[in-house]
Amino acid sequence: MIDDAPVADTPEGHATRAVAEPPLSGSAPSKPPVQHASTWRTKAAALGPGIMAASAAIGGSHLVSSTQAGAIYGWQLVGVIVLALVLKYPFFRFAPQYTAETGTTVVEGYARKGKAYLWIFFILCTVSSVISAAGVGLLCTVILGFLLPASLSGAGALLTGIVMVVVWLLLVAGRFHALDVVSKVIVASLAVTTVIAATLAAAKGPAMAADFVGPSPWNVASLAFIVALVGWMPAPIEIAAINSLWVTAKQRTTSSSTRDVIFDFNVGFITSGVLALVFVGLGFFVQFGTGVEVAQQGGKYIPQLMSMYGQAIGQWAIPMMAFIAFATMFGTTISVVDGYARACAESIRLIRGQAQLSQRSVLWWITGITAVSLAIMLWMNAEMAAMLRFSMISAFVTAPVFAWLNYSLVRKNKSVTPMLHVLAILGIIFLTAFTLLFLASLMGLLG
Repeated sequence: MIDDAPVADTPEGHATRAVAEPPLSGSAPSKPPVQHASTWRTKAAALGPGIMAASAAIGGSHLVSSTQAGAIYGWQLVGVIVLALVLKYPFFRFAPQYTAETGTTVVEGYARKGKAYLWIFFILCTVSSVISAAGVGLLCTVILGFLLPASLSGAGALLTGIVMVVVWLLLVAGRFHALDVVSKVIVASLAVTTVIAATLAAAKGPAMAADFVGPSPWNVASLAFIVALVGWMPAPIEIAAINSLWVTAKQRTTSSSTRDVIFDFNVGFITSGVLALVFVGLGFFVQFGTGVEVAQQGGKYIPQLMSMYGQAIGQWAIPMMAFIAFATMFGTTISVVDGYARACAESIRLIRGQAQLSQRSVLWWITGITAVSLAIMLWMNAEMAAMLRFSMISAFVTAPVFAWLNYSLVRKNKSVTPMLHVLAILGIIFLTAFTLLFLASLMGLLG
């Protein structure tokens, strides 16, 4: 039976039923953390939320889109990836910075600015929750199918159901904390082995033929691929709000200064950005210009991705890398469902003016997001590439709105440097203009 007890968060931001802990957003107003001196010891103690955000970011944008970018276009899209990372950086940073300075989440910040801000966030977050969960969940299922014998890998609907039911059971049973610790190790393993694979591949030199001339991405036909690549680079912007919730939970057990919270965020953000470039390099050195057609469909691309690790490290590494990739995406799926459920439940609490976030509310949102995502996955089971591409594109189209919401919270804050103000304004212009360009192409206005 689902009870209505207030939620108590662990340092990682996941619910338990212990009432002795403070709720996610209690009735008493949060106090800004004490801004103590920042040392390497306090920086290390603050690590956690930013690393979790980086773990959630390593999904379709890294495993599929970044590697495909290198395999199809070589290094040509590296500038686009770096530009996206630089111009989206402020909007990801503003969330933990706001929380560290005020002691409240950005969702509470939206509510303080007015119900309109909160409703906009809630509606977009609700839509994004099922789209993103379905996208990462479907990729997780495809990798699982690659791991299993052919007789089982063809049972896509069954595997999809098993993955999402297990995700739901782990979250409802409150067993995510132990799994989350393991997932961090697995994500670190994926990062290390990918860097090793890319380094070994680079040592061998590019595999492309001497007379190969790569295709150009600078045309209307490639716009959808670029938009999908940027949409989840390094993650959907609404992940920043989820990161804010994790920072709030972390502050209850380890009070960290703003400087230390930003350090944690920077470690996670830079790590996810560098890894995206490493995946581009892996695609370039192993597959670019080899004459092997790059499978554009995400599901069909997984075997090609695994073969890259085999060519770079050795065929013996393929099963190991497939398992690591599956475990990474499984952990990402759990983080996405849990994080979005928490953000949506918090939004509803504030809209209704309730004093505390109840366990019942969080669990109902977990159940709802899981169920709707599963329905979408079953419907799109044979169209994994289309589902993943749609998830990334939708994240890009809504990015200007989420970017503005986060910037609106801190634009009058004196602690925001002039450089961050400039980057934020340029970022909003970039995201808005690029979105309008893409929509114009969809309507056939670009020829």
